[in-house]
Amino acid sequence: MTALSENAVVVENLEKRFGRFTAVNRVSFTVRSGEIFGFLGPNGAGKSTTIRMLCGILTPTAGRGAVAGFDIATQSEQIKTRIGYMSQKFSLYQDLTVEENIDFYSGIYCLPPAERTERKQWVLEMAGLTEHQKRPTGLLSGGWKQRLALGCAILHRPPIVFLDEPTSGVDPLSRRAFWDLIYDLAGKGVTVFVTTHYMDEAEYCDRLGLIYRGELAALGTPEQLKHELMAEDVLEVFCQRPETALAELETLPEIKEAALFGRGLHVVARDGPAAATAIRRRLEQGGYALQRIEKITPSLEDVFVSLIEARDRAEAPQQEVRG
Repeated sequence: MTALSENAVVVENLEKRFGRFTAVNRVSFTVRSGEIFGFLGPNGAGKSTTIRMLCGILTPTAGRGAVAGFDIATQSEQIKTRIGYMSQKFSLYQDLTVEENIDFYSGIYCLPPAERTERKQWVLEMAGLTEHQKRPTGLLSGGWKQRLALGCAILHRPPIVFLDEPTSGVDPLSRRAFWDLIYDLAGKGVTVFVTTHYMDEAEYCDRLGLIYRGELAALGTPEQLKHELMAEDVLEVFCQRPETALAELETLPEIKEAALFGRGLHVVARDGPAAATAIRRRLEQGGYALQRIEKITPSLEDVFVSLIEARDRAEAPQQEVRG
């Protein structure tokens, strides 16, 4: 496999089956050392199963992988000493105080006594909990719990951090603050592997893997995915009464999909110019004053929806044949 100096994670045809159900299906990718790699997909797509295999928690059914240069199937204990892992569900002890949780994880990671005080102070300051270290963890807000969990996961200064849906269930301000911490880690050379189903968070990553039904649908930077993988055109339309105009436009055969987007509409079409002509004509007929219509760069959500719809269409004839 590729040297650790180049790649922190290497995965080749990785597969995980539970009985007859295939949760992860022959997935291959690499994560370069020091980058923020996002694993993006809906709930149930295989994100958490993949991350648990990489962390040595689950054994792969087939394929192979390496994390920090160690084999995920045979050297899971070595891997665990070199990674930080923050699970999707809050993993700290609710009935312990903030500092008791930090002390507990310091022991789990076997930190030398000389380091424990300094690392505890770092976590308290990073999480903004210096004045709340005696408070029971269960009484903290979601944002504080989140930062405390991250601090405990990286007490031992691991070179690779796995974050499984780290901002699920917290408010937008706390999510933004948490990503500031991720940027800070990456700036210090830490490799960050993060799973998410939030499309806006995916924009913060250096590279993305889009996973759907256990399969890797696409891989690349956010800009590459938006400019290279979107088969359809996306039009932004501003007109009077967009809520009622939406129902009119959805009936046009030139339009594949339309939705409200802020004060206007986003329209997906296979042929942008033809769709724009049809939109102008329909709005004029309906008495909707058109203010602006233009082709725009698709969002990651546009790209993801387009990819999974294409996959579903490709699979449908096969399922009919098998049926």
